[in-house]
Amino acid sequence: MPEKEEKKILFEEDDLPYEEEILRNPYSVKCWLRYIEHKNDGPAVALNLIYERSLKELPGSYKLWYNYLRLRRKQVKGRVITDPGYEDVNNAFERALVFMHKMPRIWLDYCQFLIDQCRVTRTRRTFDRALRALPISQHPRIWPKYLKFVQSHPLHETAVRVYRRYLKLCPENAEEYVEYLVSIDRLDEAALRMADIVNQEDFVSKRRETNHQRGIKRFTDERGKLWCSLADFYIRSGHFEKARDIYEEAIQTVTTVRDFTQVFDAYAQFEESMIGTKMESENVTDEDDTDLELRMERFEELMNRRPLLLNSVLLRQNPHNVHEWLKRVQLYEGKPKEIVDTFTEAVQTVDPSLATGKLYMLWVEFAKFYEKHKQFSEAGVIFDKGTKVAYIKVEDLAGVWCEWAEMELRYENFDKALALLRRATAVPSRKAAYHDKSEPVQNRLYKCLKVWSMYADLEESFGTFKSTKAVYDRIIDLRIATPQIIINFGMFLEENHYFEEAFKAYEKGIGLFKWPNVFDIWNMYLTKFIKRYGGKKLERARDLFEQCLENCPAKFAKALYLLYAKLEEDHGLARHAMTVYDRATKAVLPAEQYEVYNIYIKRVAEVYGVTHTRPIYEKAIEVLTEEKSRDMSLRFADLERKLGEIDRARAVYAHCSQICDPRTTATFWQKWKEFEVQHGNEDTVREMLRIKRSVQATYNTQVNFMSAQMLAASKNLTATVSDLGSGGLDDMKLLEQRAQLMAAEAEEDKPKLKKDILFVRGDSSKEELEIAARTANPEEINIDEEDEDESEDDVDEIQVQKKQIPSEVFGSLDNEEISGEPKM
Repeated sequence: MPEKEEKKILFEEDDLPYEEEILRNPYSVKCWLRYIEHKNDGPAVALNLIYERSLKELPGSYKLWYNYLRLRRKQVKGRVITDPGYEDVNNAFERALVFMHKMPRIWLDYCQFLIDQCRVTRTRRTFDRALRALPISQHPRIWPKYLKFVQSHPLHETAVRVYRRYLKLCPENAEEYVEYLVSIDRLDEAALRMADIVNQEDFVSKRRETNHQRGIKRFTDERGKLWCSLADFYIRSGHFEKARDIYEEAIQTVTTVRDFTQVFDAYAQFEESMIGTKMESENVTDEDDTDLELRMERFEELMNRRPLLLNSVLLRQNPHNVHEWLKRVQLYEGKPKEIVDTFTEAVQTVDPSLATGKLYMLWVEFAKFYEKHKQFSEAGVIFDKGTKVAYIKVEDLAGVWCEWAEMELRYENFDKALALLRRATAVPSRKAAYHDKSEPVQNRLYKCLKVWSMYADLEESFGTFKSTKAVYDRIIDLRIATPQIIINFGMFLEENHYFEEAFKAYEKGIGLFKWPNVFDIWNMYLTKFIKRYGGKKLERARDLFEQCLENCPAKFAKALYLLYAKLEEDHGLARHAMTVYDRATKAVLPAEQYEVYNIYIKRVAEVYGVTHTRPIYEKAIEVLTEEKSRDMSLRFADLERKLGEIDRARAVYAHCSQICDPRTTATFWQKWKEFEVQHGNEDTVREMLRIKRSVQATYNTQVNFMSAQMLAASKNLTATVSDLGSGGLDDMKLLEQRAQLMAAEAEEDKPKLKKDILFVRGDSSKEELEIAARTANPEEINIDEEDEDESEDDVDEIQVQKKQIPSEVFGSLDNEEISGEPKM
């Protein structure tokens, strides 16, 4: 190309200002960048020349080098990798790195450019140069691309060596290395590396995996996987007997049910596959048949062994589990030798302090096994050894002694059974408190009630009266008796006609216990005493009752007071009986007072007459709850009505009305209404209605009823817009609206003018009744709303019925008293 034409390509007239500027400022990066921007649309040769000129003046400019190298890579993009232009760009990178060797971006771009050229060795060496040139703080930018590069080529040794160097800087990424080793089938090194990871207590997994997930060798509950993998390795290698040995060893060593199930299933599947392979074989010889039968026998034996093998796993988990040992004995049913060996191993293995379940049952079942086979001496030896074990609880040792005695009783060795229990209850050389755990249970057994109870039963059945009484006395002296023991002792003495001794036993028991445990003893004592003596020793019986009732809780007072009153009624004075009933009404629970008052009233009426029940009714009405008081008031009023005391009955109704809200006690008001219709007059009805309105108003002004009514009114009443705006109806508006509703209800309750019924006074004469019946009263009212449609002519007058007062009303009063003025 001629020189003039080259200058025409490189320099144009538009370039002169930029040339002059860089001549004036050759070290200004901005001037060179403006010139480069001006030539962006020009030929590549001219643009490269300007970059070369600028870098000659400014070789330490990262910006110029970065833009120049990016431009050169862009110029060769799309060409074949054998194009010479790639090498020119490589040379440009090499020249740049002379000055830019501390810039990781230049190294990364250069390495990626070499990767694109498939220059493996040169790329690896460039990565190594980058790691040597850059400070260690910049290495995390190089390693990811380097590792990706070595993994992308089948150069495993190179990759392994690179990873080893990488882990020296970043050991926390060892999991990636393990995965790579597994992917290239270098399992030995992967396992070693994984073991190192698991053994590092301070290792933190970036994938948030636990040591359990990363190393199953350290966890016994994951051994099943390893055993199965090991057996599978031998199966694939063709060493079937070795695989079977592995399975056998596995099921004898795993300690979890999950691992056992996994290994056992794999073992069974292996045996099935071996049998299936043999059966599918075409050329079958006699030797093959024998081998097939052997394999089937082996498989059947394996399946039969499964319960025992599983039991062994559970015992390996907890060798002190008594239940599993007993279950293992059951699995060996029909095999005496194995059962004896199992029992022997169990009693030697189980530690009493760590035992789960009832340890003494091992010894008991062991002895019963010999008993079942009629070897009584061996059973006795086992029981004797069982009594020397250092149990934790006294009840366990007592269980052994009692089972030993039960065995002797089954074969009618009564004397031997008594002797055994006598040995068990003997006082040791060193006494100890029952709950003193520092002492062995053998020193505390003499205070165990379980052994003493059985001993007492045996003495009572097979011993003498004297020996039995001595046992019961000993139990009481040791202060281990229960109320049931005292009752049994008393019944035993009573059966042998030692009544006073029985009463003394009851008194001893009363001295041992307090309420409420002593109730059964008192109840039995008092019942038996009354049955025995009746009224012969009345004062003593009274003293017993007073002593019993002195500190008696209200929960147990009812039965005792009624028993006391019955004693006074049958053998004492009626006056005393009534006093007892009166005391009972104060001593029992509030829930039982109503029932006691009813009994009291009934007994007073039977003894003294119904008129003497008035004070009791009045007192009951005062002390009972409102509901029971209403019931008692109605009964009281009915009594007065039957006695002809209408005014007294009306007074009772009026008194009771103060606790009867008309909205909830409509029954009471209905009964009062019926009473007034039958016995009242216009004035009394008006008074009843006035009282009803007054009571209703009283309940309406109470806070609890007002709140309930306001809540109900707030749900039923419709609020105005202003109310809604202020958040709802205020309290005053609610009260005003409720007052209006109450006024309307009161208006409805007012008596209406009716001409149907005429009311008379209780003390009116016959003439006055006739006049009242013929006189039309414009203000008369009709209480019975059901008769509104009846005409005025239907009822002319109401006749007051007169009845003669029964003589039973006056009780034991004589005729003279009856004829006189009745006493109030």
